[in-house]
Amino acid sequence: MLPEFKEHIESHFPEILSHPTMVAISGGMDSVVLTHLLIQLDIKPSLAHCNFQLRGEESDADAEFVSELAEKWNLQLYSKTFETKQIKAENRGSTQMIARDLRYHWFNELIDQGKSTYLLTAHHLDDNIETFLIHLSRGTGIQGLLGIPERNHPILRPLLPFSREEILRYAKNNQLAWREDSSNASDDYLRNRIRHHISPQLKELHPSFDPNFNRTIRQLTQEKQLAQIEIDRARASCFTSDGDGYKIEIEKLQALTPLAAYLYHFFEPFGFSQFGAIEKMLNGLSGKEIRSHSHRLIKDRTHLLLHPLETIDKTCYEIEAGTTHLQHPIGLQFEKVDQMKEKQAGVLYIDADCLQYPLTLRKKKEGDVFYPQGMRGKKKLSKYFKDEKMDTLTKENQWLLCSQDQIVWVVGKRGDERFKITPTTQNIIKVTLKT
Repeated sequence: MLPEFKEHIESHFPEILSHPTMVAISGGMDSVVLTHLLIQLDIKPSLAHCNFQLRGEESDADAEFVSELAEKWNLQLYSKTFETKQIKAENRGSTQMIARDLRYHWFNELIDQGKSTYLLTAHHLDDNIETFLIHLSRGTGIQGLLGIPERNHPILRPLLPFSREEILRYAKNNQLAWREDSSNASDDYLRNRIRHHISPQLKELHPSFDPNFNRTIRQLTQEKQLAQIEIDRARASCFTSDGDGYKIEIEKLQALTPLAAYLYHFFEPFGFSQFGAIEKMLNGLSGKEIRSHSHRLIKDRTHLLLHPLETIDKTCYEIEAGTTHLQHPIGLQFEKVDQMKEKQAGVLYIDADCLQYPLTLRKKKEGDVFYPQGMRGKKKLSKYFKDEKMDTLTKENQWLLCSQDQIVWVVGKRGDERFKITPTTQNIIKVTLKT
């Protein structure tokens, strides 16, 4: 196995030949063999061991074994003990998922602290087959059928092409000692049931199952890469950057076939899973909204608006008489001037004697009306927004400068007739929006 492993490292993971490398070691056969293989290639990895205290004295014995192995092979050891049962009692999730999250969080901490550049795990071919079957049984797309990724920077998995049988043979030939995890013998977990019953039958059905599986994974990976090229092209055609989010052209979306597949690849990375609802949204009414745990998707007239979730600022900010500059939540400058000059974008001239302090700066609320300058009579703010073809996000983020709750200025857009300069105006305030 060593020559094949050496060739695999040189062709697929040359970076670990010249950078500090750490092995996630449990004390089991797989991680012990991985460590030994690296040493034979003159790579001296450090070791990282997690004690989850889930098997009592057995867990402590694993930690002691790893400590003795590190001393025997003269390797740096980082070890951490977790109060896993207590953490599970305080959080949702299975014990296995909690342990996994704890493990990888700590591994990344070690990397961030500069203890190593890469961390290697000992996942192998049989682990990959089991993961493939688990994903298949639960329903998945091509990404799930790819199984365990070979690399997920800074985590690398150089044993993936090698079977458990090959690893066992190497361990015995080199007279290596290791620890057996008693929980691996149980059928309580789906992975173990697949390992003990289904995988052996598949290999019995076809003697070339292992190499055929590896070939299938390589083929699926290449097809995923080809599909990604098309997904990226279509996304670039439909998506336009819009501040911290995107505007997505509905007409271009609807021209894509198969639409459901594109919707999945476009919106799944943003946490969405309601792809049928998104498809219906394309022909729905403006203002319809769907949320994921991190983003919101809003139907506008001709676009979908995709933005991170954020709390709308509903604070009412007071502006005292004599204020000359406001920096938060937006930049405004207030100046006393003698006369009104030519109209400019982002500038409003106000009859100062019509104002009652403190002024306020706020977002829209139900029932807002104002008297748009240059028009007769009042108008609902919602109707003004609609006439201006403002999308939902723009409406939500529009600031209003008010006097005694009367709108003085839809900031940056339209002033109110009641506060405009007239021939009898004696005191003028110039308000400038600073962008």
